[in-house]
Amino acid sequence: MTAVTLAPMEGVVDVYMRDILTQIGGFDLCVSEFVRVSQNLYPASVFYKYCPELRTGGKTAAGVPVHVQIMGGEASVMAENAAFVAELGAPGIDINFGCPAKSVNRRDAGATLLQWPERLYEIVSAVRRAVPPDIPVSAKMRLGFSEKNLALDNALAIAAAGAAKLTVHARTKLEGYKAPAHWEYLRPIADALAIPVVANGEIWTVQDYLRCREISGLKDVMIGRGAIARPTLAREIVALEQQGVENPAYDWPNVKGLLVTYHELLRDMSNPDRQAGRLKQWVKLLGRTYPESSELFTRVRRLQSPDHIAAELEHASLLSAESQDPKVGRCY
Repeated sequence: MTAVTLAPMEGVVDVYMRDILTQIGGFDLCVSEFVRVSQNLYPASVFYKYCPELRTGGKTAAGVPVHVQIMGGEASVMAENAAFVAELGAPGIDINFGCPAKSVNRRDAGATLLQWPERLYEIVSAVRRAVPPDIPVSAKMRLGFSEKNLALDNALAIAAAGAAKLTVHARTKLEGYKAPAHWEYLRPIADALAIPVVANGEIWTVQDYLRCREISGLKDVMIGRGAIARPTLAREIVALEQQGVENPAYDWPNVKGLLVTYHELLRDMSNPDRQAGRLKQWVKLLGRTYPESSELFTRVRRLQSPDHIAAELEHASLLSAESQDPKVGRCY
């Protein structure tokens, strides 16, 4: 069975996006935006902010579990916060060793820790000891900081420390999000570990998934930007793997409806600028799959009011059935 996880993406895959994408289907698991743990035990309000699903049994409305991701460099503080979020009802804890952001790496967190396998071991083992045994602890890493020579050492350290699963973003920190993803490095990692390994990076279409599976040997994947750009991607992957059928992507009218829904959900946010920013982010990323969304982005990119963006969305022109590109909304 293929398992598809919705990736944590800071400022993109929020509670509203998780709600929409898991309602569409295909996802077995979500991971929350990271909570940056520094020197203190955070109050419950911080974890509820990043993972409101903690108030609803740790699941989205569609019933998909949401594991809480934490990030930091101090093992004892990470362990203390992990134990607390487990008490709040988190169905799982994920540790971020993959964030490439300079602001994160300057503060001894994220991908910078990939330079020291022993520190990965220390952090994961401390979290594992602090969390009840029935709650899984997993980790996400990249292939390295600047080089890939420690990829296997880092993976082995994480597994030896007690992680139940490891997701590997197939690029280094310095490679950021530049194509290609180096899926060929995942196979030796998976061969060496006794725990499940999940592939991540540059999976935008079902064809990308199939190439990744062939090169890496891994069926389980975590998708982030690909799911934002193609909201049915997880469902398409699962349909092909489990049923052997092509499940077509949504057409533009359906995707436009998702944007309207997202706008309504974002009304819960108190900051209109953030609402507008997240709407525009999604419109822009959808342009990778839907030409209509690229056209829409040119009209909304300078708008600051979420309601003005929604108004443009309501008036967005739809391609007629006769003129619609037959590739749009299909798996290609």
